[in-house]
Amino acid sequence: MTDKHDESGKFFSLHPDVSQVLLILTDINGIARGKLVRPHELDVIFDRGRPLPSSILSLNALGEDVDSTGLVWEVGDMDCFARPVPGSLKICPWIKNTAQLLLSMDPVAGMPAASADPRLKLAQVAERLKQDGYHPVLACELEFYLLDAEAWADGEVKPTRTCRGLPLEQTQVYGVQDLEDMSEFFEDVYLCSAEQGLPAETVISEYAPGQFEITLTHREDALQAVDEAIEFKRLIKGVAEQYGMIACFMAKPFAELSGSGMHIHVSLADEQGNNLFSSEEAQGNELLRHSIGGMADSISDCMAIFAPNANSYRRFRPNSYAPVAPTWGVNNRTVTFRVPTGPASSRHVEHRASGADANPYLAAAAVLAGMHHGIKNKMDPGPAISGDGYANADSSLTINWYAALDGFEKSTFVTEYFGAEFQHIFSALKRDECNQFFAQVSELDHRWHLRLA
Repeated sequence: MTDKHDESGKFFSLHPDVSQVLLILTDINGIARGKLVRPHELDVIFDRGRPLPSSILSLNALGEDVDSTGLVWEVGDMDCFARPVPGSLKICPWIKNTAQLLLSMDPVAGMPAASADPRLKLAQVAERLKQDGYHPVLACELEFYLLDAEAWADGEVKPTRTCRGLPLEQTQVYGVQDLEDMSEFFEDVYLCSAEQGLPAETVISEYAPGQFEITLTHREDALQAVDEAIEFKRLIKGVAEQYGMIACFMAKPFAELSGSGMHIHVSLADEQGNNLFSSEEAQGNELLRHSIGGMADSISDCMAIFAPNANSYRRFRPNSYAPVAPTWGVNNRTVTFRVPTGPASSRHVEHRASGADANPYLAAAAVLAGMHHGIKNKMDPGPAISGDGYANADSSLTINWYAALDGFEKSTFVTEYFGAEFQHIFSALKRDECNQFFAQVSELDHRWHLRLA
């Protein structure tokens, strides 16, 4: 029996009641795609992989094929082999007798779909850094809303009631009362996290009623850190449904309330795990500044990744805690690239551009690619912003979906780090979504123009 079979054998010895396993491949939109299989099928999956149609990575947010990706009719919707992500076979505590297993396309047997696999893109970018002696250390920080599922079924979107049945109506940022009122839910989140081996840490009440943030521990393996972010989003959604709630990771579910971001905390280590950003200077050392310089230089090329939907761009507003310019600073939440305070050994960058709706694999890959770009070209990020970053903001950050897609499609940076095939597939898919979205006539169109135009 191989090591791969050992993983499933050990798992089922601990969980003999599991009767079904969800195979999960994360698509370009960050949506889980896959199959439900029986436990006896896993030996073959671990040994040979599992064939999936090439079109599984051509799907838009509505689950529709986008023919222009080249992954549908042009290749006969051929089978492409995906393989299990080691260590990802885990129980789903919120679903009776069910487990889950993450998949990623085989780099060779998974072609042509492998060209569009977000996890493979992160692995490839991380490997470029490692080849130069830089080992990315990463953590994700997730913001989300808890919404009332019953109200949504009736066509209304509003924050959930607390576990005690009380409405969440006020913006009680850092409010302890909101945490106490939701303590049963968060207790179950922590219990399920422990069962899945996920490093869930601090919870805070965020800057809107029903909005919360949970941090995950940093990992010395960037792929592990993002795998855990993917798993944790599923977990939060699953536990929320048990409480009659919807865990919403939209960037901006309410026009008048705060948006939700996914902050990526990152540093670089040597082979021994020593932080290469370590510095007694609060602004960090030259390596850190070159990394910021590269992230700032490439951010507009990658805004289509950090802000992948029309709704994403509603988050970027002055004085909103969402960035509006490629600025950086120390201990400053009004900039895009924040260097938090702390001891020299903890020196790192918090990348604040991504919405909570971004695909974590692609967002992390874009962050790491920017760092590599800056280090390779010794890019200077300019002076750190002190005080109000919104007052010092310029207009160089792309905060329009059409412009972001144009920038992504034309970017030589994206071609270099993500490959021309991925660039084409992503662009075709998101351009299709963009065109469909703006072709819709909304209630706002009617209210503004029906009689007066």
